[in-house]
Amino acid sequence: MAKSSTGQTPLSLVYGVEALIPMEIGEPTLSYIWADEETNNEATIVKLKLLDECGDLAHIRTTTQKQRMEKYYNRRANLCYFKVGDLVLRNVNQNTREINVGKLGPTWEIPYRVSTLTEKGSYKFEDQDGVKLPSNYNVAHLKRYYY
Repeated sequence: MAKSSTGQTPLSLVYGVEALIPMEIGEPTLSYIWADEETNNEATIVKLKLLDECGDLAHIRTTTQKQRMEKYYNRRANLCYFKVGDLVLRNVNQNTREINVGKLGPTWEIPYRVSTLTEKGSYKFEDQDGVKLPSNYNVAHLKRYYY
């Protein structure tokens, strides 16, 4: 089955030819009966010569599909950038929710302060007392805290 991202089957990208059903399994067709071994070998050699171009075209199609997905995501994403010293709230999810609080419990945790900016747009946080949070602390859902 041809992939939508490359337009090729995985077998044709690896070996340069499509999979063929052996004679014992499939019924002979007119094209199979009239096929000549010499013509078939010539066609296979031509396909092998064009294999690099086929791989390049598949790479280009994959790259353009990724660029379209990135453009779609960036159009819909609401990115929020913080500065050092900003207060942020962390979303409470089922992992961090206190036991037996129920649906009337808080949806945001106490405010955390952005202590440092690291590379790639990530942050290090500390709580109100100045205790730094570990780097693996999940702060996936944040919003700015206005006081």
